[in-house]
Amino acid sequence: MLRKVTTKQLRQQKKDREPIAMITAYDYPSAKIADEAGVDIILVGDSVGTTVLGYDSTIPVTIEDILHHTKAVTRGAKRSLVVADLPFATAHLSQDEVLRSATRLMQEGGAYGVKVEGNSGLTSKINSLTTAGIPVMGHIGLTPQSVNQLGGYAYQGKDRDTAKRLLDEAVRIEQAGAFALVLECVPEELGKLITETISIPTIGIGSGKLCDGQVLVFHDLLNFGAAFHPSFVKVYSDLSKIIHEAVRTYVKEVKEKQFPEEKHVRHITEETFDSLYGGHSKHHEAH
Repeated sequence: MLRKVTTKQLRQQKKDREPIAMITAYDYPSAKIADEAGVDIILVGDSVGTTVLGYDSTIPVTIEDILHHTKAVTRGAKRSLVVADLPFATAHLSQDEVLRSATRLMQEGGAYGVKVEGNSGLTSKINSLTTAGIPVMGHIGLTPQSVNQLGGYAYQGKDRDTAKRLLDEAVRIEQAGAFALVLECVPEELGKLITETISIPTIGIGSGKLCDGQVLVFHDLLNFGAAFHPSFVKVYSDLSKIIHEAVRTYVKEVKEKQFPEEKHVRHITEETFDSLYGGHSKHHEAH
């Protein structure tokens, strides 16, 4: 029987300096692959909006979208710890509404916990969730849900004041009860400082190699339908090229009647066919 990843295990990995591998995935097959490959955490991210649903940003993604994809991911993940995103503005609603959304993602979706994107102004919401028994992962730095307010997708914490603010936010998010913290697009030195300052694991994306773990989107690392790759993304396999070639070959073979081949076909006996064909012909002759 597989041993499920837990927050206790993640803390131990930080203590032992064993890097945490996290992947953002949105469906059963990708979750199953990630799980079987040994991924520690699978995030059902609101990036599903831009990666799978065709939106220009994550802002249109709803709790129903996240819930739908979380259900698929938890069916495929047997060992990995599954965390579901609270989508745009959800964490800024009343505590009752935040609790209701997070509860749905756990009860209906099967998630282990939720990710809350935003600064330390959300600590009361994080504390409310953790008090209710809902594990929370924080997320600071470049926060895509606030991209309009931030003025675009740019690195955060490059000067002393903003770096100090992010460090303070990380501490307050830990104090509010979060079990881990995503650091997106901050300088490596700041990622190292935050990682050394707080006792919960940090998961970096575009924040250098000195965080406790790393996260990439499944579709990005496989170049599966991704139109753009940020500089911090490493492409491990070019699936888009492979898939395009396969589909083009399929279309060509269908057009040229090369597919299906004989091995893809099943037959009935000649006697059965003759009885069907003869009966069909007689039926039409009668009309």
